Amino acid sequence: MDAKADLHRYLQSGRDALLWKLEGLGEYDARRPVTPTGTNLLGLLKHLAYVEMGYFGPTFGRPVPEVEPWLADDLEWNADMWATADESREDVVALYRRAWAVTDATVEALPLDAPGEVSWWRPDCRAVTLHQVLVQVVAETHRHAGHADIVREQIDGAAGLRADDDNLPEVEAGWWAGYRDRLERAAREAAG
Repeated sequence: MDAKADLHRYLQSGRDALLWKLEGLGEYDARRPVTPTGTNLLGLLKHLAYVEMGYFGPTFGRPVPEVEPWLADDLEWNADMWATADESREDVVALYRRAWAVTDATVEALPLDAPGEVSWWRPDCRAVTLHQVLVQVVAETHRHAGHADIVREQIDGAAGLRADDDNLPEVEAGWWAGYRDRLERAAREAAG
């Protein structure tokens, strides 16, 4: 078994899920905040682009000019969690794909035990290996893919795992309304 290839495959499946959640949406829905904290689909992609560039670039001594401003101490809070009006959906998707290239090159070039240093972590935790960083980024990517699932369902009701397999029960549309009502009743009963 090749652990590095397995981790990389899981990372790619999360990436693909995030891009799929954008399919069929216009500019407004791709970027509009649907939670009180502003979570939005393009923001998730933009955030993960800088996550990948930072973790797989400077962490392993591989400079990535695009990520340098995002590592600055004076960066506006959550600047990476939304797309400005001047940043098109195509811009953000292209940024995300460039981040993939950085990650993929680093993963290909280095062994899992390659040492690195995460400059933005606490000093006692900064020393890492490629293996640790791959696990970290796979987990973060899938966490945000879960956010994207919920955001997309809030936008237009689209739900599921992948374009070719939604992993949902094959039921009539009305079934979901009854199911949700049943859950609501159970929650209210439990709350007393």
